[in-house]
Amino acid sequence: MKLFEGYKVSESNRGRFGNRCAFYMAAVGSAVGFGNVWRFPSLAANFGGAAFLIPYIMALIFIGIPVLFLEIGFGQYHQTGDVGVFGSFNKRLRGVGICSIIAGYVLLTYYSMLISWVFNAFFNSWSPDAPWQNEDLDGGAATGYFFNRVVGMETLSEDLKPSRLVGANIGYSFLTWVITFVCIAFGPKLTGRITYFTMGFPILLLFVFLFRGISLEGAEDGIELYIGSRSDISVLSDQPDVWTLAVTQIFFSLSVTFGTMTAYGSLVPRDEPAFLNSIIIAFANCGFSFIAGFAVFSSIGHLAFLTGVDVADVKFTSFDLVFGTWPVVLGTLSGGIHWIRFLFLNLILLGIDSAFSILEGIVTVLKDTAYFKDTPKWMVTLGASTSGFLFSLLYATDTGLLWLDLIDYYINFMLLLVGFMETFSAGWMYGLDKQIEKAGVISSYSYTFASFGSAVLASGIWFGLGNTWAGFVAWIVFYLVFTGIAIMKLETGTVREGIYVLGFENVMDLRAELEPVIGWVPIVWCFLIKHFIPQVLLILFVNGASAKIDTPDGPVSKFGHYEGE
Repeated sequence: MKLFEGYKVSESNRGRFGNRCAFYMAAVGSAVGFGNVWRFPSLAANFGGAAFLIPYIMALIFIGIPVLFLEIGFGQYHQTGDVGVFGSFNKRLRGVGICSIIAGYVLLTYYSMLISWVFNAFFNSWSPDAPWQNEDLDGGAATGYFFNRVVGMETLSEDLKPSRLVGANIGYSFLTWVITFVCIAFGPKLTGRITYFTMGFPILLLFVFLFRGISLEGAEDGIELYIGSRSDISVLSDQPDVWTLAVTQIFFSLSVTFGTMTAYGSLVPRDEPAFLNSIIIAFANCGFSFIAGFAVFSSIGHLAFLTGVDVADVKFTSFDLVFGTWPVVLGTLSGGIHWIRFLFLNLILLGIDSAFSILEGIVTVLKDTAYFKDTPKWMVTLGASTSGFLFSLLYATDTGLLWLDLIDYYINFMLLLVGFMETFSAGWMYGLDKQIEKAGVISSYSYTFASFGSAVLASGIWFGLGNTWAGFVAWIVFYLVFTGIAIMKLETGTVREGIYVLGFENVMDLRAELEPVIGWVPIVWCFLIKHFIPQVLLILFVNGASAKIDTPDGPVSKFGHYEGE
């Protein structure tokens, strides 16, 4: 593993953002992307309206912000990317960083094709054959044009095997990768300047869409569906996978577990207030999502008013929303085609700054290796961009959307595992040698088994057998038994001292190491990173993998049988 043998990064061979504002714009631009505009509103509408905000806000506060702070803070402290950060705990944990950038790389190959499709739609909006200039356009025709002509699915055969590459999408993918390359290849100062436009202009457009949307007739019905009395809180228990989806949406939204925020943290001075920066980035991102929901659903309410249907019957999920329903609404306005073009331009800009931020995480890790530390950044970026473009051609086939949907589904699970490994590394592997020296091997491992074995056992009973109370009882009993063994086998002084060594000493030592450099580290973060987040992420992984789909042979697990929805 000589490739990932780190070296001490100095300020002379590492760029810096021009100022803190540029860092904020880059980080928020990374966090704000397609998911804020179409995935978040769709999830909110599909899972109980305002009721979805309960798991979403809980995921933000108790999981998202702590993980974001972990990545930004450690990136600042070590001035390196994910591999170097997690390798600092133990050289065998470099694999955690490798997993994170692999997840980011896989996501980027299909995310770039999403941007390419929007480019295709944007330039097609000037074509007389495109449907968006048709005054009688309906959502079905618009979405059908997107699937058949833009994505190229009109030649898709019944066996769902790829039959051709869509030439236009190859070209637009190449354009996307060229822009992504230019945005980061020449250092973070240029990247920061670019984000003033790629993030600033979409914010301006968002408020334009918002104020225009809420002024339309019927807008209040859409807003009612979004956050009003139509909210159905029973979905939180009837569809438990909503909790998993809320966390993965937060991970996507905040750009964590991709190596991105660690890389951005490494491009600011070590003494930046990491926790304050994390809070600002997190709330700016989620605020954008929340406001985007109002813009989307006010427009949907107007379409329901125009067509005389109930707002709940309007299609508002994923591609139906951004290439069908929303353009149809905008097309009814004066100068409608220009509104539609602004929508596509807005999506392009949101996608581009998310794409180059993910690429930044990958390039940062490569630049921090022994092999590439002296290679100019533009050359490393060119290599990563070229390979990314070639892999993205899978999605330029007429089956590209099917591949994208499939891989995106499983990437969600990879993010949960990467989040688990990151928090486990910080909360449990840091200071493990010292803990074993004080408490003993048996005591240390028994306590770890108590914490994670109980969560796995309870998950099996909850989601396998469907027995809630039995799961809680099994969790408590298992935890108490193995914690009791850990206490009995303590090799330190008193029981009280032993419990502190096992449960808190390493994370408090970590806090003491970080605070003089990156600023205030909340004690509650230390607790969450050890005793809450890694356990919950394991449970959510099992929860998501247990979600059922109906088949002719009866319900089966969606995981392993996923074919799109």
